[in-house]
Amino acid sequence: MKTESTRRWLALGALAVAMLTIGLDMTVLTVALPTLAVDLNADNGALQWFSTAYTLALAAAMLPAGAIGDRFGRKKILLGALILFGAASLACAFAATSGQLVAARVVLGVAAAAMMPLSMAVLPVLFGDPAERARAMSIWVTSTALGLPLGPILGGWLIDNFWWGSVFLINVPMVIIGALAVAALVPESRNPERRPLDLLGAALSMIGMLGLTYGFIRLGTEGWGDGPAWAVLGAGVAALAVFLLRQRGIEYPLIDLSLFRARGFRWGTILTVLITFGMFGLFFTVPQYYQAVLGVDALGSGLRLLPLIAGLLVGARLCDRLLPRVGAGPVVTAGMATLAVGLGLGALTSVDTPYWYGACWIALTGAGMGVAMPVGMSVAIDDLDVARAGMGSALIQALRQAAGTIAVALLGTVLATVYRSELGDRDVDPIRDGVNSGVAVAKATGDQDLLVHVQTAFVSGMDAMLLVCAAICAVAAPLAMWVLPRGRKSVPESRTAADATESTHVG
Repeated sequence: MKTESTRRWLALGALAVAMLTIGLDMTVLTVALPTLAVDLNADNGALQWFSTAYTLALAAAMLPAGAIGDRFGRKKILLGALILFGAASLACAFAATSGQLVAARVVLGVAAAAMMPLSMAVLPVLFGDPAERARAMSIWVTSTALGLPLGPILGGWLIDNFWWGSVFLINVPMVIIGALAVAALVPESRNPERRPLDLLGAALSMIGMLGLTYGFIRLGTEGWGDGPAWAVLGAGVAALAVFLLRQRGIEYPLIDLSLFRARGFRWGTILTVLITFGMFGLFFTVPQYYQAVLGVDALGSGLRLLPLIAGLLVGARLCDRLLPRVGAGPVVTAGMATLAVGLGLGALTSVDTPYWYGACWIALTGAGMGVAMPVGMSVAIDDLDVARAGMGSALIQALRQAAGTIAVALLGTVLATVYRSELGDRDVDPIRDGVNSGVAVAKATGDQDLLVHVQTAFVSGMDAMLLVCAAICAVAAPLAMWVLPRGRKSVPESRTAADATESTHVG
């Protein structure tokens, strides 16, 4: 029994390594963009597509990937995705043109789209005990979140000491370790019903998520008056509407909308999406604040995000201790309230605010994320039978991805609107394009007054955006207490061994 327990936790370690790789890949590219612009002759459009191609592929492929894993075996598809991720990372590292790098990033996004939901879907297979499953979910979420601030730190060091391709090569040994461990330690599982794949539904979901994601990305960069962005967004919404109507009427849908009838899944998913929306305020603005206002480089910006990691680790530890004692409702409420306080304190930042103040509110925000996010996701997954874990996990991750994209567009618009308003008569090109352009103009002309003006305008926009995020979390905190279970008895009982054997192990 002890050997089996060790095997489960080693398997979780392998999954955590894989998720850390995805987290790193989301941010590690940011420090390589200036070098790529020179080495690959990449213009601004190409630089945007290096990041956007990955995001679009990730969003578009996630729902079909979960259904494919349920149908053909989660371990098998997860293993294939890990190998594909490693191969795509090699292709990125040795790309000779912008087009090759964009194509490799698309493949990387497709692989990540399978890795995220399926690595999450095998957690109920590995951990039948709810307390262990909640702890495993905490580790899984934390490993992904840790990769985000670590990306610029590791990427900055690699760029300084090697060549830009090294930021992708770091994926390869991590993927190899993950793949070997998954092959040896993770049991195969699938939905025992051999459901046919809804290929038309898969196509509609991909078109819909593609349109939704690209539309909001374009709105975030071009502004809310951009006609093509609204056209693409409308087409995406229409495709998703047709997709949902189709899912209601066919015998074997790609996603089972009845999942939302389960109270835990419904509210766990909603709260997870709200947490995602709130935390994107930090990820979107703080690196810009460090570089444009505090004047540090990308590596220094990553190092100054270390308090976020400390907060995440502390929050995850508190989550492990509190959940068995008080239940999901109070834990998520405490996490959301901590998030609200942290983001609210961040909204009081000024140009002259010392770094220690920023470190405190960032650590507090990280602690809130570490407490609330894993419990919200665990509540959602606990309400599913193991057979539908892949479908449910893919749906949660797809909604989180959509929430993150929409958050960047909406919050970016709040930031840009306040920034341009605060610029006053200096609201001219290229200063109005953003704080980085404004700072570059001020430094090039030696205009110290302009530099202070631009930095102050940006901080005002950042404060307004963080205030919106804090308000969302503040509203969600009492909601979590109302809709989620409370007390020790609220922790669901373990699935029986017979249930687990029948619905998880195959072959």
